[in-house]
Amino acid sequence: MQRREFLKSTAAITLGAGLLPLARVLPAAAAPADTIVVAMGATINSLDLQRQGTNRASYQVAVNAYDRLVKFGTKTMPDGSLSYDSSVIEPDLAESWSVAGDGKAIVFKLRPNAVFADGTPVTAEDVKWSLDRAVSLGGFPTTQMKAGLLEKPEQFEAVDEKTFRITLPRASKLTLPDLAVPVPIIINSKVAKAHATVEDPWATEYLHRNTAGSGAFTVERWEPGQQLVYARNDKWTSGKLPQARRVIMREIPSAATRRALIERGDVDLVYNIPDKDAKELKAAGKTKVVSTPIENCVYVLGLNEKFEPFRNKTVRRAMAYAVPYEAIFKTAAYDTGVPMWGADKMDGIAWPQPSPYKLDLDKAKALLAEAGYKDGFTVPFYINLDLVSWMEPTALLIQESLAKIGVKAPIEKIPGANWRTAVSVERRLEMHLEDFGGWLNYPDYYFFWAYMPGTIFNTTNYDNPEVAKLVNLTLDMPVTDPAYAPAIKRMIEIAWEDMPRVPLWQPALSSAMTPKIGGYEYWFHRQPDARPLTKS
Repeated sequence: MQRREFLKSTAAITLGAGLLPLARVLPAAAAPADTIVVAMGATINSLDLQRQGTNRASYQVAVNAYDRLVKFGTKTMPDGSLSYDSSVIEPDLAESWSVAGDGKAIVFKLRPNAVFADGTPVTAEDVKWSLDRAVSLGGFPTTQMKAGLLEKPEQFEAVDEKTFRITLPRASKLTLPDLAVPVPIIINSKVAKAHATVEDPWATEYLHRNTAGSGAFTVERWEPGQQLVYARNDKWTSGKLPQARRVIMREIPSAATRRALIERGDVDLVYNIPDKDAKELKAAGKTKVVSTPIENCVYVLGLNEKFEPFRNKTVRRAMAYAVPYEAIFKTAAYDTGVPMWGADKMDGIAWPQPSPYKLDLDKAKALLAEAGYKDGFTVPFYINLDLVSWMEPTALLIQESLAKIGVKAPIEKIPGANWRTAVSVERRLEMHLEDFGGWLNYPDYYFFWAYMPGTIFNTTNYDNPEVAKLVNLTLDMPVTDPAYAPAIKRMIEIAWEDMPRVPLWQPALSSAMTPKIGGYEYWFHRQPDARPLTKS
């Protein structure tokens, strides 16, 4: 995209009535000092995270335009950058809470000054309606709520205007953290109910296109496929008001164009850049690059047990010994992230952690012969077109290495819009690359999603009764319970022995910004947090 074309494409941006006119908000150098321009590669497809079909890019709206009862804290990483802190739960709309002695009830006291963007007070009735909605709409949001034992509207009670109670079937370490993830947003129920219908009792159509929250920003303008404009909510009381009055999220599909824009200073920040760009921009030194390992996330090679050879764990172990890990990490990850192979011994209950496998073609051949596949076999190898920056070089290197042990793996590319259905819903892809990351930072939580039969991210149809028993044992268990660590270690041992998912590396999320930008913070949901951003 040429600079003239880029400027022309932004001329259509207009602002709401009563606001300062701003005919052109890009390039960043031409924008007011209180406006921050962010470029991102993905398209926001809804303003409502709880609506079925909402994509990951849209999750940012839930954080920037809505509050929750509680939130995660912030920590400083070794490189001086900021990250959310999974170990700290802080007040958000709830100024305090108390947990019953048996852990089966939590009572929240709402902040008396909390108001929605329209000035309406936030009440316990709003909280109840919002959580009722989250557990009733189905799909991923409802499943995420279940992880914290938040399953039925009957569990939620508005005790009085500012007191809210949750009743649980049993105590769980996941309940409070689950209330801090993007899903359980608190919605202005009066606004939502005014736009609800008999056919749409939860106002999904209205909230798909409009926000009704108490968050730091409102959505001033949304043009799907082009941009989303946040305007600061000066009534926000859950934190220090953002410095920026506006944050503009520009959707730029081309990674090369996004890189050119940040190099020229035409945008303030480019979110989630390819590893290659991160490495090269760091070396150039003209922009600030922050790379943060994605907690509880591993890029893996999935070996689907629907495919006859992969029903044999000896074959799966052979495949793990045929992966050229170091070449992949250098070529596809550009040495960004954390290697997940070649461990001499288990690192306690740390997760993710490297497996004991490493490239050994002789061992791979021997295991194939032992399993009855001396001459190899042919298996289709699927990748996601939206993630070709790492999937394609990884697949090509694996394909080349597998050929040396007699396994032919023709590569098939699936459009991003169809990927999740094929890999997670139908779970029909015989061999594929995957990038699942668990939102709650516990190993048992990761295993619940990726190794339990029937769960959406168990893309390999793996089913081991002992693993299922261990997951069910540990999921709600406090990490201080003496039984917890031995159970987690056994779970990891079985995963390495059975090898349905071959770990490649723990990825990092990298973003590039001009030296003027401060306050950038990494979040596990891998979407930009506009609230702390500053521009000097």
